[in-house]
Amino acid sequence: MMFCPKCGSIMTPKKEKGKNSLVCSCGYTNKKAEKIELKEEIKEIKEIEAIEEEVEIYPLVESDECAKCGHKKAYFWEIQTRASDEPATKFLKCQKCKHIWRDYK
Repeated sequence: MMFCPKCGSIMTPKKEKGKNSLVCSCGYTNKKAEKIELKEEIKEIKEIEAIEEEVEIYPLVESDECAKCGHKKAYFWEIQTRASDEPATKFLKCQKCKHIWRDYK
């Protein structure tokens, strides 16, 4: 890819009278068009490592007791399940037994 020395735009190839030349939109012409090649280098792709253990990405908070095990810490997140003028629904996931419940408070 060549750039115009006058204005810095990309020059496009053009064939005039059987000869190749590079032309810019500003009017500059390079009569000495070189052979244009596409060069591509393929890099080695690294494999994605799988994580064996489950990693929680949500914040951990003190909450009401879990209905299944009675543990008082849970991860939480909010999702807008109803109309936009109503509050979002808060979901909790017990840290100990992984039970999920909703909190409408």
